[in-house]
Amino acid sequence: MSDLLSETFQALADPTRRAILADLAAGEKTVSEIARPFAISLPAISRHLKVLEHAGLIERGRHAQWRPCRLDARPLKHAADWLGAYREFWSRSFDQLDDYLQEIQKGDSDGRAN
Repeated sequence: MSDLLSETFQALADPTRRAILADLAAGEKTVSEIARPFAISLPAISRHLKVLEHAGLIERGRHAQWRPCRLDARPLKHAADWLGAYREFWSRSFDQLDDYLQEIQKGDSDGRAN
């Protein structure tokens, strides 16, 4: 059984694939349109697209002889939800840091007053 969250993060680990997803957020495109801004071969782009498709991040349609790709952001929602669970941790950590910095600043201003 595959782990969708792991597949999502694996797909997102590559900057080319992240750029492809950002491009597809504007709407569906053909493989040639997706490949245009990259200095890599069409077969390399196809391999990136297969990883994205396997992770469920894109869907490929079929219109006559071209197969447009479109973003499917549902796996990104699962990843965002998973990361969101750590938001409380970071918020608490930043609050503690803020309290500590205020303590230090208060100590500095108390020391100058004497």
